[in-house]
Amino acid sequence: MFKAFLNDLVKSTADTFRNGNWFWHLVFIGLTYFLVSSGFDWWYFEHTRIPLLIQIAIFAAPVGFIVPIILPLGLFAIGDSRKDLKMRSAGIAVAQAAITAIILTAAYKAFTGRFQPELILHPPVSIDISEAFHFGFLRHGIFWGWPSSHTSVAFAMSITLALLYSKNKKLLFTLTLYAFYIGLSVSMTIHWFSDFVAGAILGTIIAFVVARRYSALQIKDANHDRKFQK
Repeated sequence: MFKAFLNDLVKSTADTFRNGNWFWHLVFIGLTYFLVSSGFDWWYFEHTRIPLLIQIAIFAAPVGFIVPIILPLGLFAIGDSRKDLKMRSAGIAVAQAAITAIILTAAYKAFTGRFQPELILHPPVSIDISEAFHFGFLRHGIFWGWPSSHTSVAFAMSITLALLYSKNKKLLFTLTLYAFYIGLSVSMTIHWFSDFVAGAILGTIIAFVVARRYSALQIKDANHDRKFQK
């Protein structure tokens, strides 16, 4: 099972660049260039130094770290205990989406070396560092920078689960709220706005790739069960 998961993980990671998906990588790279060069990133940073916003947003970083661990494990465990193959499969899919997002954001960060904004509650802030990219390899690690891993993981997990349970409107609303809370919150604390935009698009690409793969597996399993019952 673990070997199959790793094989699917490798395929999903590669598939984010196949079948036209590479185009969306160019889209978020282009949007990042526009948001940085136009000065919007810095403008957004200066205008979100509001104590109340920061107090609401500050919880996103720990929440965005804990949920990707609890959610897939919880879905898998509950699905396994209830013999619910769809939920069990959804847990695996969500885990794969989250790990794929971590791998791809870490790869981008390793080569772009973007410096994160400082969490300053009160302006004025005089030095614009929104353009501070250090291209190369591991010039600013893989934990900070562009794109936002918190955002990409949140969107990858949420959209994957939303696609697998597309008829559940309450779940769709909750997942959408969660993804945007994480993404917008980190864009006001530990990331730039363009980090959020790039992470959201990357997470969405990953979600469609993973959901498509696991939807096909669920259909295959259902057909197998029907043949077995006959």
